[in-house]
Amino acid sequence: MRIAQIAPLAESVPPKLYGGTERVVAWLVDALVELGHEVTLFASGDSKTRAALHPVWPRALRLGRPRTDPNAAMAVLLEAIARRAHEFEVIHAHIDWLHLPLLSRLGIPFVTTMHGRLDLPGLPALLDAFPGTCLVSISDNQRIPLANANWCGTVYHGLPIQQFRASFTSGSYLAFLGRLSADKGPEDAIRIARAAGIPLRIAAKIPRAETGYFKERIEPHIDGKQVQIVGEVNDETKQPFLADAAALLFPIRWPEPFGLVMIEAMACGTPVIAYRSGSVPEVIDEGVTGFIVENEGQAVEAVARLASLDRRRVRAQFEERFIARRMAQDYVRHYERMLCAH
Repeated sequence: MRIAQIAPLAESVPPKLYGGTERVVAWLVDALVELGHEVTLFASGDSKTRAALHPVWPRALRLGRPRTDPNAAMAVLLEAIARRAHEFEVIHAHIDWLHLPLLSRLGIPFVTTMHGRLDLPGLPALLDAFPGTCLVSISDNQRIPLANANWCGTVYHGLPIQQFRASFTSGSYLAFLGRLSADKGPEDAIRIARAAGIPLRIAAKIPRAETGYFKERIEPHIDGKQVQIVGEVNDETKQPFLADAAALLFPIRWPEPFGLVMIEAMACGTPVIAYRSGSVPEVIDEGVTGFIVENEGQAVEAVARLASLDRRRVRAQFEERFIARRMAQDYVRHYERMLCAH
C-alpha cells in the first residue's frame, strides 16, 4: 500500500528530546515499512526514518535558529501534500485540523489521528464543517468531549519492542518524566516521594510559558538529594532513567489523551502509579502494571505495595498490548476499510 504520513514540524521525527507525537509517528512509519508498505513521510529535514522522507522544512521548528513563523512552515507542508497527493492510496495526518480543508477536496482517502486534548472551544463547530472526516482516537476517553464526531476507531500507541531493555530488580528512586507544568502534577510527585521517604528524580522539559511556575513552585524543593532534576532526556538516557526507578509517578491533573511515558516505563519493567484521569484506566492494568489512585495519600500507600508487583509481568503486558507492530497493524485495518469504502 502506498501511504503518506504527515507529521508536525515542531520536532524532528523522531524528536531529539521531548516530543510525543513525533516519536509515535516515527515508530508507526518504521513499523509500516517493516510490514512491507511503501511509506512517504512529510516532516522536517532533520528527521530520520526508514520511509522515503519528503523534507518539508530544513529543521524542526522548536530547535531551529533563527526562529521561523510556524504558519509559513505549515503552508509549505500543505502545498507539498497537495502536489503529491495523487501518488498515494491513503494519507494519514497527525497535524490536528490544519489539513482538513485541503484533503477533503483532493479525493484521496485520508485518516486523521487526534493526538491532543479535544475539550477546547470551537471544535464542535469545526467538526460540523467536516462531518465525514475519519478520525482515530488514541484512547476512548479522549473522545468524550466530541462523542458525536465520526470516530473510525481507537488505536493505542505502541513502541518498538526492542526500544527499551527491561530491568527486573527493584529500583532505588521514584521517577517523574514530562513537562513541568501544573497539569502534569510535579508538585504532587514531590509530596508523594517525600511522604513515602523515597528519593524523586525529575526528567523534564520546562516550557517557556511555565518558567515562572518552575521558579516559584518547583525549584525551591530541589535539594539534589531527596528531589533531583536531571533535565530533558533523550532516547539513550531515558532507558536507564526509567529502568532504574522503583516506579513512575504519573499524578496528572487533566484528561491525558494517552500518556506515552506510561508505556515507556512498562517497556522497562517499571510499574506506574497514576491518578485516575483521562486514559489512565485504559493503559494501566490495576495490580499488574501499576496502581491507579485517587489522591496523594493513596499514591503513598501504593508506593509501599510496589514489592507485590512482578516487573516481568509489567514487561510482558507491554509486549502484549503496546508494541509498534500491533499499532501499525491496527492502522492498516483502518486504511483498508477506507479504501474499500472509497
